[in-house]
Amino acid sequence: MKRKIKVINSEKGYNLAAEFYDQKEKYLNSFEQGKLIPLLGNLTGKNVLDIGAGTGRLSVLLANRGAKVTALDVSSEMLKKIKKAKNQEIKIVIGDAENLPFADNTFDIVVAAFLIVHLKDPTKFFDEAYRVLKDEETFVVTNINQKDPPLVKTKEGEILIESFYHRPEKIREILEELAFRVEKEMFINEKVTEETIVRGKDLWINQIILAKK
Repeated sequence: MKRKIKVINSEKGYNLAAEFYDQKEKYLNSFEQGKLIPLLGNLTGKNVLDIGAGTGRLSVLLANRGAKVTALDVSSEMLKKIKKAKNQEIKIVIGDAENLPFADNTFDIVVAAFLIVHLKDPTKFFDEAYRVLKDEETFVVTNINQKDPPLVKTKEGEILIESFYHRPEKIREILEELAFRVEKEMFINEKVTEETIVRGKDLWINQIILAKK
């Protein structure tokens, strides 16, 4: 009889997966294809909040470009795996994206990659991101095209981490309803293969939005 795979919430799931998560870094990077960081411009001295930071895949890149980075994640085990940046320390905060433990108007930039896929409704999170951003500053969020959660390796065997699909137009709509000004939007598409040709169109794998408060 085939074993049923458990579906687990983000905190518990990523605590279990932390030991193996960095093995997926190349795969995770493929969803952005190097296009996210350049959107942020000169990062020197900027106070940047990386929400859903995980093991610091983006946090380290941001810090190495001169940003003062705060890495927040619900998983304490993932945050323990963050590597040291070349130039400065990364501040580690265990916290909930929907209830950020920061004062209003704190950050110059807020980044959230691979986060909203784990939120049934990202509205509350977007509202919190707006609150902690300084006026006229930058929020970058990615929305991966994931209708079914992938298997995740852990020391206890494979699991599924609860996830949710969000239509791109809905994400833009929520941001604009909360008074964000969407300035840039791009889609990362999967590479053309025989399979995509048969389907008749390319499939987007990631939506990247830059918005201003």
